[in-house]
Amino acid sequence: MSTSTSPFCQPFSCRPSFPSTPKLKYIPHSSLHRTACLSSFSSSSSRPLKNNWRFSCFKDENLDYDGIPETAGDTVEQEPKRLDVKHHWPLKLRKAVDVIFSAEPWTVPWTAKTIIQVMLLWIASFWLVGSWIIPFLGHIAGLRKDTLTYRGQAFYSLLTDVAEGAAGIAILHRCLTPFCPLSPDWFKFSFKGKWLVDVCLGCLMFPLVNCLSQVNLNLLPMLPPAPVAASNVEQSIVARDPVAMALYATVVSVCAPIWEEIVFRGFLLPSLTRYMPLWCSIMVSSLAFALAHFNMRRMLPLVFLGMVMGTVYTRSRNLLPSMLLHSLWNAFVFIDLMK
Repeated sequence: MSTSTSPFCQPFSCRPSFPSTPKLKYIPHSSLHRTACLSSFSSSSSRPLKNNWRFSCFKDENLDYDGIPETAGDTVEQEPKRLDVKHHWPLKLRKAVDVIFSAEPWTVPWTAKTIIQVMLLWIASFWLVGSWIIPFLGHIAGLRKDTLTYRGQAFYSLLTDVAEGAAGIAILHRCLTPFCPLSPDWFKFSFKGKWLVDVCLGCLMFPLVNCLSQVNLNLLPMLPPAPVAASNVEQSIVARDPVAMALYATVVSVCAPIWEEIVFRGFLLPSLTRYMPLWCSIMVSSLAFALAHFNMRRMLPLVFLGMVMGTVYTRSRNLLPSMLLHSLWNAFVFIDLMK
C-alpha cells in the first residue's frame, strides 16, 4: 500500500505550512496558558476542520497558574452564591413573618357563642374557686389563711391554683364535647418538632419585658401606689423557708403555665382565627391574657409576653413550647425576687 493512498497517512500529506520567519515573542508565564489557547483557536478557525487536531490547547505542568485572574464568566457564576449567603438570615426572618401573617387558620367548628361562653364561665369559675370555694373549705376545716405558717400559705396557694386550673379545663371539656372529635392540631402537646430555637429566642425577650414594666408605669402615672405590705411569696423568700419557696415555685412555674396556656393559646387564639387574621388573633388573645391578671401596672409587658408566646405557639402548633416559655418567664421573675 502506497503512502499517497493510505487514509492513515493522508493528514500528514495535507499538513499546513508555516512561514519561515517565526513570529514568536516573550509572553509572561502568568498568561501563557490563556494566550496559547486563544492563538490556537484563532489559527484553527481559519483552516479546515480535519486539520484542527494539529492545534491543541495544552497545559504545561511546569507553569504556575495561581496568579491567573478569573474571567468575567467565572465571576458571574460565583456571584449568586455569595448573594445567597448574604441574604440567608433575611430570608429566614421573612419566612418566620410569613408563618404569622400568611399561615392557614385553624378549622374552628364552633361559633362566637361558644367562645364567649367558655371565657365567661372560666372567669366566673376562677373568681368562684379562689374567692369562695377554697376559703369555705378551709373554714370548714378550721383553717384561717392569715394564721397559717409560710408553708401553710404556700400549700394553700398551690391548692387554690390547682383547683382553678382543674375548673377551667373541666369547662373546656364540657363546652367542646359536642364538637368532638377535633382535628389533630387542636390542643396538641408533643416533644417532637423544631421549636427549641423559638423558645430560646423568646427567652432573649425577657429583659425587654422587664423594661416595658417601667414604660407602663411612665404611661400610667395616675395609678394608685403599690401596696407596701409584702406578698406571701416575698415573705417566704425573706424567711428563706425552702419548703415554702419550692411550693411557690411549683405554683408559678408548673401549674399556672399549664392551664393558662391551654385556655389562652390552646383555645382562645385558634378560635379567634375564624373571625380575624392570625396576627390579629395573637394580639387579641394577648390582650385577654394580660387583662386576666388584673394588674394594670403590668398590662404592657404582659401583652408583649402574650404576643411572644402566641407567636411561638403559632409557629409550632404545639402547646409544649409556649408552656415551657411561660414557665421560664415565671421562673425568671421568681428568681429575680430572690435577689
